[in-house]
Amino acid sequence: MATVEKMPMLQMGYDKLNEQLRELKAERPLIVDAIEEARAHGDLSENAEYHAAKERQGQVEATIADLEDKLSRAQIIDPKTLSGDKVVFGATVMLLDEDEKPVKYQIVGQAEADAKLGMISYNSPLGRALIGRQVGEEVEVSVPSGDKFYLINQIDFI
Repeated sequence: MATVEKMPMLQMGYDKLNEQLRELKAERPLIVDAIEEARAHGDLSENAEYHAAKERQGQVEATIADLEDKLSRAQIIDPKTLSGDKVVFGATVMLLDEDEKPVKYQIVGQAEADAKLGMISYNSPLGRALIGRQVGEEVEVSVPSGDKFYLINQIDFI
């Protein structure tokens, strides 16, 4: 029997996926109207509007199925309920890079990761390197621009 792999995420990520799903479901009737209008123009073999609407319909339906799958497997984790001295999913980690410059990341799910906002996936190279580590440990991460070294300075559950 196949097991369904849970997808850890924060409440914020769950809400974001739910909003995307709601918007796409609201778009469905508009796409159907566009297809009907394009059909009314006659010959479907050379009807660019019809083909574009059908293609958009396929994209929307595939995205809806993907979002519904992710939401059904969601395991919402509240970082405020966590504690400990090791980096785990949901933890906010203050690191010092090689130049002693502080950088802060929160370990989140794949669906909500955004490095520009300081949110990295637990599956990313840095996320994998940090999980299970403690304050004072050094972490080495191989990235396309070369190896990077970080010192874990602080772990928070906020």
